[in-house]
Amino acid sequence: MKIAITGGTGLVGSALSSELVRNGHEVIILTRKSNEQDNHNPRYVQWLNPADQPENELEGIDAIVNLAGATINDRWTDEYKQKIIDSRIKATTEVNRIIEALKNKPPVLINASAVGYYGTSMTEVFNEQSETGNDFLADTVLRWEAAANQARELGTRVVLCRFGVILDKNGGALPKMILPYKFFAGGKVGSGAQWLSWIHIDDVIQGIIFAIQHAQLNGPVNFVSPSPVTMDQFGKILSKVLRRPHWLPVPSFALKIALGDMSMLVLEGQNVMPAKLQNAGFSYKFPELEKALKEILGN
Repeated sequence: MKIAITGGTGLVGSALSSELVRNGHEVIILTRKSNEQDNHNPRYVQWLNPADQPENELEGIDAIVNLAGATINDRWTDEYKQKIIDSRIKATTEVNRIIEALKNKPPVLINASAVGYYGTSMTEVFNEQSETGNDFLADTVLRWEAAANQARELGTRVVLCRFGVILDKNGGALPKMILPYKFFAGGKVGSGAQWLSWIHIDDVIQGIIFAIQHAQLNGPVNFVSPSPVTMDQFGKILSKVLRRPHWLPVPSFALKIALGDMSMLVLEGQNVMPAKLQNAGFSYKFPELEKALKEILGN
């Protein structure tokens, strides 16, 4: 396959690119910065600069994977919230322009999204049929997905990957979650009863490839493990894998002071199930948290 990736140097993009190249596929990474290694795989093509015309290099692609967008792991000031929204809409709008400019439209657009679509709840179980929430992340995801869905009008299948918390040693949330335990200061966060819908990075990558290859997958698809846990369960399993105590509670007010609005990601949570992936026959390599953490942390 010939696959174009935006956000190809990020956590998911770099892992996806490596896996595709390792399996003999041709990868083109769309990037703001030039790269002289034009004959290598992956190949880098500039985009999002005023004079860029990446479509000239993308004829014949089998899929485009749009992972571009500012990280949500920085403190959410009003200015940064706008950056989170604008970066996603701008990138997705440009992806649609590229698809429209191509003589041969790619069969599928795999577009990043998030389980933040559903809002938060301590009791409700969400699947792809659940309604949207009413907070900042839910509104952001709603607008992001609406932009991606415009590619349907061009005849391209659109898969919206609603990612949960992606677990990987090289980035994302896990290194920050591990840090207190390394200093023997890990413990329950907030009430501990809030849900964490997580997924191992390897299952993310294989899930994306699965979605490219299986035309029955369409629209929103939850990229989460079938075994969500509460934050207290997560901490206890993490402490077991790290062989560190789980004893020092982190009060909610302290996280709100430290993280601002972003604290909702840790303090409120959501229980999300991957109905579409499971119904399509996707096989998880790491469906259970302890096995996933042991693989990631080398235990």
